Amino acid sequence: MASTNAFDAIVIGSGVSGGWAAKELTEKGLRVLMLDRGFMVEHGSGYPYDGTPAFELPARGTVPQAIVDSDYFIAKYGYLESSNLQFYNDDRLNPYAFDEGDEFRWIRPAAVGGKSLIWGRWCFRWSPADFEANKREGVGGDWPIRYDDVAPWYSYVEKFAGVSGSRENLPYLPDSEFQPPMPMNIAEKWLKPRLESNFPGRKLIHARLSNMTEDKPEQNRTKCQFRNQCSNGCSFGAYFSTQAVTLPAARATGRLTVRSDAVVSNLEYDPARKRVTGVRFIDAKTGQAEVVKADLVFLCASAMASVQILMNSRAPGAERSYFDTSGTLGRYIMDHIFRVGISGEIPGMTDYIEYGRRPGGVYIPRFRNVGEDDDVGFRRGYGYQGGAGRDAAPPEGFGASMKQGMRRYGPWRFSMGAFGECLPYEDNRVTLHPTKVDRFGIPQLLFNVTFRDNELRMMADAREQGEIMLRRAGLLNVTSSEQKHVPGEAIHEMGGARMGADPRSSVLNQWNQAHEAPNLFVTDGSQMNSTSCVNPSLTFMAMTARAADHAVAQIKADAI
Repeated sequence: MASTNAFDAIVIGSGVSGGWAAKELTEKGLRVLMLDRGFMVEHGSGYPYDGTPAFELPARGTVPQAIVDSDYFIAKYGYLESSNLQFYNDDRLNPYAFDEGDEFRWIRPAAVGGKSLIWGRWCFRWSPADFEANKREGVGGDWPIRYDDVAPWYSYVEKFAGVSGSRENLPYLPDSEFQPPMPMNIAEKWLKPRLESNFPGRKLIHARLSNMTEDKPEQNRTKCQFRNQCSNGCSFGAYFSTQAVTLPAARATGRLTVRSDAVVSNLEYDPARKRVTGVRFIDAKTGQAEVVKADLVFLCASAMASVQILMNSRAPGAERSYFDTSGTLGRYIMDHIFRVGISGEIPGMTDYIEYGRRPGGVYIPRFRNVGEDDDVGFRRGYGYQGGAGRDAAPPEGFGASMKQGMRRYGPWRFSMGAFGECLPYEDNRVTLHPTKVDRFGIPQLLFNVTFRDNELRMMADAREQGEIMLRRAGLLNVTSSEQKHVPGEAIHEMGGARMGADPRSSVLNQWNQAHEAPNLFVTDGSQMNSTSCVNPSLTFMAMTARAADHAVAQIKADAI
C-alpha cells in the first residue's frame, strides 16, 4: 500500500453494501475512509421517533401534502412517514431529470446508513437457476459466477446479520442460516394446508427477514420486539442496518473514518496505469470540493448513484467514461415489477385476534417456469409477499354506540402482492443529461427504462393465479387490483455496470473489479446481470464480502 496516502481504501456509500465493505476491509487490516452524501445518523440517538406511539408522531405519522408536493414528490412512493422523513432524499434539493425520458421513480435515502435504515428487510438467497437463466435463455449477458461461488458468502453474512425463517428444502429458493421464523398467525396456519393441498408444488412459507428472533449479545443486539416500527430506526438493533451491525464492527477496529455530507462527483483515473487514483467529492455543507487518494476504492453508492459516478468519471471534454470501453455502462437497467394485489376474507375464527405487530408475514415462492415443460407465455417468474390480519370495524353511528362499535374487529383477511422478475434489456438505460446539473454541478441522471410485454404478461398471470389460489383455498369475496407499473417503485433498481467474463460486453469481472481498473470494485445493485424475482439485498451483502476478501488477497499478492 502507498504509505503517502492517509487511507488504504475508500468506500463510497454506507448502505447494505458499503457497510459490509467497510467492515470487511477494516477487519482485514486496512485503513478505510467511508464517504456518504447523507447526514450522520448514530445508532440509537439518531432515531428521534423510535418507540413513539402513532398518536404522538407529527401529524399522526402522515406527511403534510404540501410538503410531499414540494419536496418529496418521488420519495412518497417509498415507505415515507413523518417519523422517517429525515431519512429520505429531498427531491427538490437533489433532483434528477424526472420530467424527461421515461417515468422512473428513483427513491433515495438522505442519511448515512442509506437504504439499510428504510428497507423492507425481506432476505432471500438466489437459486442456482437464477444465475444460469440468462445463459440458458440467451437473454442479456451470462453471469460470470454461479450459485456455488456465492453460497459460502451467503452463509457468512447471514450468520453475522441474523436472518429468521424456516427451512423448506426448495431447489428454487435455497435455505439460509436461519434463526427461528416469526410464527404464522392462526389465519395463515389455516390457509397453508388448504393452498398447498389444492396446488401441489406451491408452498406458503414463513417470511425470511433480517429481523432477529434470537439475541446477539456479542453485537449488543436484542431480538425483535414485534413493534413493526422498523422504518423509524431500531435502538434494539433487531433488524440489519449499517448503524446496528456493520458500522460498529468496522469502528471497533479503530481503522474506520466516516465522512458524512460528502457528495462524490467522480473518480480520478490514470489511463496510463489503468488505476483509480482518488475520489473527488463536494462537502454538502460548505460547497468545497476535495480529492482524497487511496490505492483501493469500493463503489457502493447504490445502483443508479454508482452508475452516475462512473459515467461522470471521464476525461475533460469526453462523452464516454473511462470505465465504458464496452459501451454497456448505464445499460440493462432493471427493477422488480409489482403493483398487483389479491385479497380475500377468511371465514370464521372471529374469536381470535393477533397480539403484537410482526414486521413480516408469509411468502409464496415462485412456481412458474420452474419445471422443464412449463409453457406459460412468459419467461422467468414471480412470488407473493403477504399476510393475514384483522382490522378494526369501521365507525358507524354516533357517540357511545360508535365508540363501542369501533372496539370490535372486522373479519380475518389475507392479502398478498406479487413481485416479478424484469428481463435485462440493452435499451433500458440511464444517461447523463447534456445540460441539467444538480446544485453541486453534477450532471443529472436521465432515465429511459420501461417494463415490456414479458413483464406485463407475467403480472397478468400473477393476478389470475392469485385469485384462483385464494378462491380454491376457501377464501370469500376475493378481489384483485393492478395499478400502473412504473420502474423504480419496487426500490430494487439493478444493473448499469454489469459483471461479465468479456471486457467487450461488461463493466466488471467475476470479482466485481472494473475491467479498466483492477483497484476499483463495484458491489451494489449496479453489478447485477439479472434480478431474480426475490429481494436482492442479501445477495448484495454476500457479493460485497466476497469481493472484499478477493481485494485484500490481491493487495497481499501485489496485484493491486
